[in-house]
Amino acid sequence: MRLFVYSLLFLGAVAFWSCDVLEPVNDNHSTIERIYRDPAYAEGILVTAYNKIPTNNLSFNDVATDDAVSNNKLNEYLRMATGQWSSMYNPVDQWANCISGIQTTNQFFTLVDTVNWKGSVPELNWLYTQRFKGEAYALRALLQYHLLVAVAGPGPGGQMLGIPIIDRFLDVNANFNIPRATFKESVDRIYSDINQSLKYLTMNDYRNVANAAQLPPGYEKVSVSNYNIVFGDELNQRITSRVARGLRAKLALLEASPAFNTDPAKWEQAANYAGELLKDIGGLTGLDPDGNKFYLKSFVDKVNVSAAPPVDQKEILWRRSVVASNSREMANYPPSLFGRGNVNPTQNLVDAFPAANGYPIAKPESKYDKTKPYENRDPRLRQYIAYNGNTVSGKAILTGVGGGVDAKDSLETSTRTGYYLKKLLVEEVNLNPVSTTTQKHYEVHARYTELFLLYAEAANEAWGPTGTGAWGYSARDVIGAIRSRAGIPKPDPYLMGISTKEEMRELIRNERRLELCFEGFRFWDLRRWKADLTETAKGVNINKTTYTVVDVEPRGYNNTFMHYGPVPQTEIVKYSALQQNQGW
Repeated sequence: MRLFVYSLLFLGAVAFWSCDVLEPVNDNHSTIERIYRDPAYAEGILVTAYNKIPTNNLSFNDVATDDAVSNNKLNEYLRMATGQWSSMYNPVDQWANCISGIQTTNQFFTLVDTVNWKGSVPELNWLYTQRFKGEAYALRALLQYHLLVAVAGPGPGGQMLGIPIIDRFLDVNANFNIPRATFKESVDRIYSDINQSLKYLTMNDYRNVANAAQLPPGYEKVSVSNYNIVFGDELNQRITSRVARGLRAKLALLEASPAFNTDPAKWEQAANYAGELLKDIGGLTGLDPDGNKFYLKSFVDKVNVSAAPPVDQKEILWRRSVVASNSREMANYPPSLFGRGNVNPTQNLVDAFPAANGYPIAKPESKYDKTKPYENRDPRLRQYIAYNGNTVSGKAILTGVGGGVDAKDSLETSTRTGYYLKKLLVEEVNLNPVSTTTQKHYEVHARYTELFLLYAEAANEAWGPTGTGAWGYSARDVIGAIRSRAGIPKPDPYLMGISTKEEMRELIRNERRLELCFEGFRFWDLRRWKADLTETAKGVNINKTTYTVVDVEPRGYNNTFMHYGPVPQTEIVKYSALQQNQGW
């Protein structure tokens, strides 16, 4: 009993003491007030938004499509593709990430005009404010776009819904129960942010200017030296007006796509936005002749941190910084090269590559030989996919019977389809444990090839295969240039024989599939096209000269509603104003 009383007295004393003595004091940890007196800390809020960009890392969500499977049984995209996709389990969810990034940009807007960026030099302070505002508007637009791609869809009443529009910073006391705007309202909001960004980011790229005559619109009266401090070469990899205009074209393509659109005029708008941007690099003549090799060592090694396109690399619109690594190769090299062989291209994708003369292999003119399936094929097949007898890092990879550890289904790290990934790998990486090396890599946010394909798709829908609009080149011209770059010789009789919009549409979609494979496009493209999601992923069993196509993995999607992704069910439960997409 005495012990109990003493205990109560001690607890009471602690409680009384803690009110005064244990009250937290300023121990030099950063607080929110610091952002107003420390410009670097304030800028860190904006940098946080950059860290939310979904394309900061390759997702390889291709394994959730008909283009690839994974040999990792715990792969989230594998689980999704085989029937587990739901509003509770969603590996492609962008809700929390993008809304957090949008909130971050909104918070930045509350302080950008107040922080003393460079108060001792008023002109510098003004320049920093201008640039930061442009970046923040562009980043908010980008994050809203990715969220829209992920969740846009028909609500319970059939109306096409978009995203909740959060255009101000929501503190802890704010009302977070915000309904989703309509799809059109969401698109208009993103356009508005892009247009706002262009008022501040009036230059195409961050680049030093030599004299006042080179200063961009809106900055004609500032000093050249101050301009170069704020908008010069060292700012590369920040978002620019050129990137914002590319985003505008991507948004227009989404808006025009069959999953969301019935108005043909939307296609023309998408083509014009893309054409306007491509004009900066000379239109079709600006297509990088080596653009499909952008990830190879010889090209990556040329990249300079401070150089701006096209000095940096003509193919790249926007990328992340260069880093030395070998993680991508470690994940995807065949096991004989000490890799895990995670991403396995499908026979479906292999069959999408035409013959060397440009004809689809299903056409008799292709002269495709089923007993020698990899001979006389589009050179991109050898470049992108390691098939039986092809080489990776100088080693012949054998995936048929007798091929050792690289043979199909030999080990947990062996291919399930008979193919290994080759694209995006830097083959000079050595993973041998006694002599492991790294090589330079970088992640790509946007390539010009994507924009040329965007233009071709929209131009064909707007003006047909040979219509040029105001830009002087057609969908056929673009596809011809891309196929010629790949190694399909001119004249290209298959391409020239296409005369209808429908035939050209099929070819454009296939070229997009090939050129952008493993870069995270196929999953979203199939949905915006409202294409069949259920095509079984196939592979090949090889025994000497016998090639047998086999089913490898089903695709457990439902074409009646899964062209549109779900809003997380946790958010639906929390917020009564939110509506879920049909079917989820």
